[in-house]
Amino acid sequence: MSRLFKRTKILATIGPATNSAEKISEIIMAGVNGCRLNCSHGSNEERDQQIKWIRDAAAKKGRSVAILQDLQGPKIRLGALKDNRLDLKKGDEVVLESQEFEHDGGLTVPVQYNLAEKCQVGEPLSMFDGRIKAEIIEIVSETAIKVRILNDGYVMSKKGLNLPDTDFGGDILTEKDLSDIEYGAGCDYDYVALSFVQTAEDILKLKQLLLSYGSTAKVIAKIETKKAIASEANLESIVKAADGIMVARGDMAVEAGAEVVPMVQRKLIALCRKHAKLCIVATQMMASMVDEPEPTRAEVSDVATAVVQGADVVMLSDETANGSYPVETVMEMKKVILFTQNHSKLAPIKRNDDDKEVYPAISSAAARLAEEIDADVIICQTASGVTATTMAGERPNLPIVTVTSNVRVANQLALIYANSAFVRPYSEDFGYDLAVELKGSGYLQTREGNKDLTAVIVSGDKNKFGTDTIKVRKI
Repeated sequence: MSRLFKRTKILATIGPATNSAEKISEIIMAGVNGCRLNCSHGSNEERDQQIKWIRDAAAKKGRSVAILQDLQGPKIRLGALKDNRLDLKKGDEVVLESQEFEHDGGLTVPVQYNLAEKCQVGEPLSMFDGRIKAEIIEIVSETAIKVRILNDGYVMSKKGLNLPDTDFGGDILTEKDLSDIEYGAGCDYDYVALSFVQTAEDILKLKQLLLSYGSTAKVIAKIETKKAIASEANLESIVKAADGIMVARGDMAVEAGAEVVPMVQRKLIALCRKHAKLCIVATQMMASMVDEPEPTRAEVSDVATAVVQGADVVMLSDETANGSYPVETVMEMKKVILFTQNHSKLAPIKRNDDDKEVYPAISSAAARLAEEIDADVIICQTASGVTATTMAGERPNLPIVTVTSNVRVANQLALIYANSAFVRPYSEDFGYDLAVELKGSGYLQTREGNKDLTAVIVSGDKNKFGTDTIKVRKI
């Protein structure tokens, strides 16, 4: 029965390769559980159209699908360069100027951010995804800095800059971000991802801003800065403040060093399980499939590793945004997830001795009970999604079917580990009623030779005590 459900979910980025109702429907039918809309590209009008296409495709499949708004953040980029390229030599001294001007091919280069306000002499700087290394040697003026180039190479127009040791002082929401947040609050977004998070305070500021606009979207913290991972205490405080984490491995590798990424990924997945938070593993998971019809063995291993570690979600970026094989990539990723989950088991999480919260305790008990009696499915009745999320934190090796009367909650749960969420009118026993319905439709199936379906149902009275009951039912 568990073989029918992928427990680790797939989040796909929408871009030119999938910018149509037909393609979005195809990737959702192929196994996508959530769609990422990247604010670094496209217009609000395009977002409105894409959201409609996603909701229509989800309704067609009869499943909940999450939509994530990914804020650009203070992505510092070079401006337009003459002939779109500038060759650099080791020892060159380059001025990065934020005042607008037309580049003439020389070593004074336009940049789309006033670095003079934030940088200090001696701090490192890299360009073009780390291809060019440099160090800051002078603050030239109120709008310009000078850097010394440390290796031969070249840069191109609009390529990004990384400053791993520069303290941006919590100034990570740009004017564009603020505009996108205000507009997005009126759109049908389930999650908002915040780029270049440094501290838990960054998350709390965004939550307050969303609340002021009346948004019910949850906040995902993108972990990609050196400061965010500087200490375990800071990293854990970010996890606790956020509703979920994205392990943004691309910028993290440039900012902190590629060698740290695997261990940070493992640590973040463990922290998210500990605190029942969503964890997304992102960047180049199947990058070769941008151009090729099959993944490399290393990419298959990368996806499988995320599944074995217990990630809620694996994410596709260029593969579905710009690639030649977006649908095939989703299908290949799904194959890897299913094979891996059916040939490995996740160990239960170790809780702190002082953790006396009721929901985690009930979820832990229900998960253990389901395993001991060899149940077919766990059914969660939930109003807010907390019951289903804490249950997912236990990483049971069987499906979690969630029923809620809240559409937003169902969409958000689409990315939560092992969850299949359904919207039904609230009743005291709508979990049992849903199980009967899904067994009748063939969605839930008994094991060979069994007549009855064994379900562990976690429920409660939403108007009184919340989740407080575990039932075992034969269906």
